[in-house]
Amino acid sequence: QGKFTLLRDTRTDGSFLVHHFLSFYLRAGCKVCFVALLQSFSHYNIVAQKLGVSLAAAKERGQLVFLEGLKSCLDLLFGEEEQPGQPSPLQFLSGSTSDLRALFDFVRVSLTPADGDSWKGPVLLVDDLSVLLSLGAAPVAVLDFIHYCRVSVCCQLKGNVVVLVHSNEDSEDEENELVVNSLCHHSDLILWAEGLATGFCKDVHGQIKIIKRLSLRQAAEPDLVQIYQYKIQDRNVTFFARGLSAAVL
Repeated sequence: QGKFTLLRDTRTDGSFLVHHFLSFYLRAGCKVCFVALLQSFSHYNIVAQKLGVSLAAAKERGQLVFLEGLKSCLDLLFGEEEQPGQPSPLQFLSGSTSDLRALFDFVRVSLTPADGDSWKGPVLLVDDLSVLLSLGAAPVAVLDFIHYCRVSVCCQLKGNVVVLVHSNEDSEDEENELVVNSLCHHSDLILWAEGLATGFCKDVHGQIKIIKRLSLRQAAEPDLVQIYQYKIQDRNVTFFARGLSAAVL
């Protein structure tokens, strides 16, 4: 509880980590606010069904609050009317404001326990944060949003925050790299999925670096780093030590 987990991917697609955490927390009985900026609800629902979880059922029983970012963007950009008293969480797109306060308010209201709630703990899941920069949000606004979410969800509500960001160390997108590097300094745990430097392999889809930020809690402690390779299958992901894949053995 109270942990901030950063999912980072470079030269590969780290969305399998998002699907894992989404199904994991729903099965664990947690209240989940999912800010989905990359794909539609039907996409996440189809993948979740393969993992044995129904997102539609979770929404109906109030366990899952789902923000479909693609639909919200279209509604704002093409002038769909908002419901009275319910401004869009992505209203910064309309130019009326430059900060992400509305998005934070959506998260806070979604995860604040109501009377009679029996969920084990609140979880904020974001896929993916880089999209906010592409939509025109300033890096400072994005970092402020995450800071306030950490204070509200991790510190006050004793929940967890899981965020996916794309990164490319050779990229000229300085704003994105600024956000990624800042988040790395504040994360309790970093799961960094990387594509293979040698290129495509049908038996090894990439490697994942697990960085446990011990230095965040105790200044003198070095971070604990573990590296595995992985292969994504239809319903699960296989992890193994480097050099022990089927292609080698």
